[in-house]
Amino acid sequence: MSKEITNFSDLKLNSWLLKQCESMGLKKPTLIQQNCIPHILNGEDCIGCAKTGSGKTLAFALPILQQLCEDPYGIFALVLTPTRELAFQIADQFNVVGKAINVKTCVVVGGMDMMVQGLELSKRPHIVVATPGRLADHLDSCDTFSLKRIKFLVLDEADRLLGGHFDEQLKTIFAAVPKQKQVLLFSATMTDALDKVKHLASSKVHIWEEEDDAGIATVKELDQRYVLCPKDVVDSFLVEVIRMFYSTNKNGSIMIFTDTCKNCQLLSMALNDVGFTNVALHAMIKQRERLAALNKFKSNHIQILIATDVAARGLDIPTVQLVINHKIPNVPKEYIHRVGRTARAGRCGMAISLITPNDIKLLHAIEDTIGTKLTEYKVDDKEIVTILTQISVAKREAEIRLDETDFYEKKLINKRKKLILEGKDPDEVEKLLEEQKKKKRKKYKKKNANEEQTK
Repeated sequence: MSKEITNFSDLKLNSWLLKQCESMGLKKPTLIQQNCIPHILNGEDCIGCAKTGSGKTLAFALPILQQLCEDPYGIFALVLTPTRELAFQIADQFNVVGKAINVKTCVVVGGMDMMVQGLELSKRPHIVVATPGRLADHLDSCDTFSLKRIKFLVLDEADRLLGGHFDEQLKTIFAAVPKQKQVLLFSATMTDALDKVKHLASSKVHIWEEEDDAGIATVKELDQRYVLCPKDVVDSFLVEVIRMFYSTNKNGSIMIFTDTCKNCQLLSMALNDVGFTNVALHAMIKQRERLAALNKFKSNHIQILIATDVAARGLDIPTVQLVINHKIPNVPKEYIHRVGRTARAGRCGMAISLITPNDIKLLHAIEDTIGTKLTEYKVDDKEIVTILTQISVAKREAEIRLDETDFYEKKLINKRKKLILEGKDPDEVEKLLEEQKKKKRKKYKKKNANEEQTK
């Protein structure tokens, strides 16, 4: 592609789309938009890979909306994405850009009423944005809608969708779409998805991958640091990092990533108790509450979001200035997605990872993958000593309160559903879950006893 593209009109977009871009404050298309939009408008299948925050959603939304306004019908395009929150965000962008042509979107994700979704699908919206599991459920259980006339199939965060977790659901969905369609794949980390897409693509595939500054997989505006801390006092170091950040950035937003739903909930409760108001986002929270939490954070009513990797991909929240890895991810690729929540679209940002001695190998693997060495973020050990007891007590009390709720019961219900769907005998499932409950209680009592002895 020529590098002389200076504005959206050079991409041969319709005048109404140019007006929409202008009203959104978009002046110049990003590299992925420059290099993919003309090929999509030309009818080619497309694979686009660029760093987080580079405008991938508009790279497929703009050409889809242009084609839709020339030949409007529903269901015109299907967009698949791995997470519920990202599905809602993509639908929002379609709604904003497509407002002038009264575009109708439908979001099909788990955690929401299936009957309501089925009704929306039967009304043949122009754009369906879905997570694979829930859409496959609809295809298996009802015949009130058809995907046989779609013109576009989009896989956003394609590497995750094609990584093996959604194979069965994708098989159901791919069987329901026509052979003649445009296939568009976008992601920040593409890996071996290129090989997997060949059976999906029906025409010549245009592949564009952003040149990565001598192997650097994260943006240059991102300041990446680490804090080395003993394993048992990671939470105290986390609190001190937050405190240090707020001493110079009173209105800045922070995203904190941890590994499990339980740790996410405990951390959220403990930080709320010590005065850092926050919201949590993980898979054990009801979908409506997840969206409410995200909206509070996006609108800056609450400035700290604690999340598992459900929030690691694609979410565009311009106010995020700091990303903290409370638990460093085991897969370097997930680190790239997490830290990509800040320093987006040319803005600056910082990412700090809390590292224990056990995590040194993981840190080196991440550094090798991103082509950048993380620098140390200095934390005053004396300050850690002063807050150590307060933080450990807050975490302990949070554990007691969480144990009194139905948090674990929800987890077992979800596990029960999963095992039954896998074809396991319901009676065997109940036995298995009862054994797991007993193990949990035993572990909890042992932990309590050990802590009483050390007092």
